[in-house]
Amino acid sequence: MTGKLVVIDMQKVFGTPDSDWNTPGFSDVVDPIARLVEAYGDDVLFTRYVSPEVPHGAWVPYFDDWPFALQPPDADLWDITPGLATAAGRQQAAGVGPVTKTTFSKWGPELAEFVGADGRMVLVGVSSTCCVIATALAAADAGVEVWVVSDATAGKDPPTHAQALGLMGLFAPLVRIVTTEEAVVAARSDG
Repeated sequence: MTGKLVVIDMQKVFGTPDSDWNTPGFSDVVDPIARLVEAYGDDVLFTRYVSPEVPHGAWVPYFDDWPFALQPPDADLWDITPGLATAAGRQQAAGVGPVTKTTFSKWGPELAEFVGADGRMVLVGVSSTCCVIATALAAADAGVEVWVVSDATAGKDPPTHAQALGLMGLFAPLVRIVTTEEAVVAARSDG
């Protein structure tokens, strides 16, 4: 089974210390993600979260709490973080991504096609307590084997990150929690 690396929302808005949406630990996962991007080569897809143009439903009170984020998709805050922007740019130049969505989960037709019916999706990025968990569970529910790389994801804080990993681990064997080293070894054996 071949693995495909999906880099969830490694964007400036989540990595800038003075951002209202700063994810503690963001900077700690950039190097492990870069290592995985290198190991997975062409089998990498970046995702981006952007706010909806016009919030609806439960998103209305959500953005009442976070009005700063109601910015167009090309706003600087939605850019991939500089430490990974070159890799994301290479993927985009090759016609692969980024997948941009206005939802926490990035699962959908684009990721399903990228991973393939019998593929494995290896998830890294932020936030384990939001977009990573939403994507992992939606993909698992669709029957995809999901690996979440524990030391290449970050969450709201260490305790809730651990809780999110524990919750996702309850979905085994559909979801498996692995380390960067395990994911690198798998990439080498797949290639």
